[in-house]
Amino acid sequence: MVLLSFDIEEFDMPLEYKGEIPFEKQISISQTGLERILDILKKHSAKATFFSTVIFAENSKNLIERLLNEGHELASHTWFHSEFEEKHLKESREKLEELFSTKVTGLRMPRMMPVNEKEVEKAGYSYNSSINPTFLPGRYNNLKVSRTYFKEGNVTQIPASVSPNFRVPLFWLSFHNFPLSIYKKLASDVLKKDKYLNIYFHPWEFAEIKDEAFKLPGFTVKNSGKDMVERFDSFVGWLKSKGHTFGTFQEFQKQVQR
Repeated sequence: MVLLSFDIEEFDMPLEYKGEIPFEKQISISQTGLERILDILKKHSAKATFFSTVIFAENSKNLIERLLNEGHELASHTWFHSEFEEKHLKESREKLEELFSTKVTGLRMPRMMPVNEKEVEKAGYSYNSSINPTFLPGRYNNLKVSRTYFKEGNVTQIPASVSPNFRVPLFWLSFHNFPLSIYKKLASDVLKKDKYLNIYFHPWEFAEIKDEAFKLPGFTVKNSGKDMVERFDSFVGWLKSKGHTFGTFQEFQKQVQR
């Protein structure tokens, strides 16, 4: 099974690099990208999971309703993208359920931040996908964490996929910066070894973000916008041609618990 997921959030990354972007533009850029993602998934009849902040969801109700109507799963990306308190774990889950009358069972922390797992369980989640089991300078060192899913208390941990050898991460940055042939080879290795692939992206990658005011490094904007739309469309089509199925995290969790 291929687990495609998207962290749908206010596009505040320029602020990390001392760039400028008003809140309205943070939302509109992510909305543009989300529409393009949903169009690609619809074209290929591929299901996915969308981890949303409450802030983005409140400002994008029509798009959230569309993704739910098209068979995708909504999960929590907490309340804000750049501000977190433990109370947001439970509050964000409950608010998303209230807004969209759907069952929210999954969590992904913004920027894959560490989180108190007991608090995650207390907040009512059954799975958490907030671990990238690799080493990324300045971000995290999770080389000793299991590469594949495992249980922690009553919560299923579903780490992002990394290659079986050397733990090369298959997250959004490698998708943009590796030759697609190399990325496909790594994805094939993971599917062969682990029998599933868990990769994540963001809607703003599919929008036009090459703006001098944002001050974003070249490696974050390479193959973004229309280039990303074409690249991702091609990749999903390739996975489909290889006979792989696409599922939500809830569907995956049901399978592994059998």
